[in-house]
Amino acid sequence: MESDALFELHPSGASWHRRRRVGFDLETTSRFPAEARIVSAALVTCDPEDSGSPRVREWLVNPGIDVPEETVKIHGLSTDYLREHGQEPAEAVGELLAALTREFLAGTAVVVMNAPYDLAVLRAEAARYGFEFPRPSPVIDPLVIDKQVDKYRRGKRRLHDLCGVHGVELAEAHSAAPDALAAVQVADCQAEKYPELQMPAQQLHDLQVVWKADQAEDFQAYLRRQGKTDTVIDGSWPL
Repeated sequence: MESDALFELHPSGASWHRRRRVGFDLETTSRFPAEARIVSAALVTCDPEDSGSPRVREWLVNPGIDVPEETVKIHGLSTDYLREHGQEPAEAVGELLAALTREFLAGTAVVVMNAPYDLAVLRAEAARYGFEFPRPSPVIDPLVIDKQVDKYRRGKRRLHDLCGVHGVELAEAHSAAPDALAAVQVADCQAEKYPELQMPAQQLHDLQVVWKADQAEDFQAYLRRQGKTDTVIDGSWPL
């Protein structure tokens, strides 16, 4: 489907992708947000007015629990290594939350691939250590955008796949900092390819809320046609 059929919107000179934006990514102990603990985190700031951009801030975290072998195979961070080199989790989570809160309050576009996972993990960690969780807005999610602008493309839609679609180099996949930077670069490519996405960050955030709900509804309808009538697809976004 052509991009001009997706939205009746006109590109804005105040587009989020030409301003300061921050990529955010976590590596964790589990794919289930409620039980996952953070083992590494990264914020990567891309700012056209900063000659030193991109700037990377990383946290290596001792989660306080054993890291399952299946997740060690993904990110390479073992229990022993994190116990020796990782920051205490309450301290790391507090610093990360403080940094993200400043960005949200400033209206910075925070780019998060599959935002509901990373934000749910961080919210659970905030509750675990007694921190306030910020209102996550504005968020830019390349996965939600990809499903909207390229709805009928076959194949998987992981970050690695989107990098391939847009010609973005992804070094050290499943490492927080490279993944955070790649997410920003993919989102930037999406905005350049589909000019209708060029708008203030909060406006695009609000559109993604609607798009995600519609995508979940469409997928649930598909599953019901396949006879999976008990499956419920959560359409909430970014949390």
